[in-house]
Amino acid sequence: MPQNNISILCTRLLDQSLITKAAGKGIMITVLPFIEIKKLETPAFKEQLNHFALQKINVAFTSVYAVENVASNITTKPAWKISCIGGATKEAVSKYFGEDSLEVTAKNASLLARKIVDQGAIKEVFFFCGDQRLDDLPETLRANNIRVQQIIAYHTIKTPHDVSEDYNGILFFSPTAVHSFFSLNTVRTDVIMFSIGKTTTATIQTYCTNKVITSEWPGQENLVEKVLEYFA
Repeated sequence: MPQNNISILCTRLLDQSLITKAAGKGIMITVLPFIEIKKLETPAFKEQLNHFALQKINVAFTSVYAVENVASNITTKPAWKISCIGGATKEAVSKYFGEDSLEVTAKNASLLARKIVDQGAIKEVFFFCGDQRLDDLPETLRANNIRVQQIIAYHTIKTPHDVSEDYNGILFFSPTAVHSFFSLNTVRTDVIMFSIGKTTTATIQTYCTNKVITSEWPGQENLVEKVLEYFA
């Protein structure tokens, strides 16, 4: 059994299997969420969703939270054509809406928007998202004369913590988590930052000059693999 000498902070919830896998390689991951997801569950939201569920529309998801909350609030399986990013979001779409619902997938929102545009026949997209979503997808679609209806499915709330422990690396999955972390903390210059996506990386770089290792693909597994590649 490797000696546990690498300490990592993960700023969101993480599957226990990934924590166990890292521990097997001597990498100890401490989970301390810096954001909280509050799903929208109002009667008006549910009524709106069930109205959409009866229509044949083009839908976009860039978050697993949006997929899960939309799926849990509709009573009829919709005949939607769905575009989404990969990783956990794509897996959730397949689980709740079926693989046959998938129209377009990509590794990030910018590429997803380009692929939707390239379809040619899509004139309107219903984008289920959080209140802290990035504007890459709707801006690209609108610039190419595709109407976008944004429906907020959840709210992202910052939950900062004062961290006193020393870590060798820190995992970030969103710009909001970065803002939350650095609102109370600073880091040593030798701490390695691990980031999902270029936007999260750019946000980290506004707070520090530390080395940032970026996973362009979404998902917990991809970022943890980056950690294992670097430290193991």
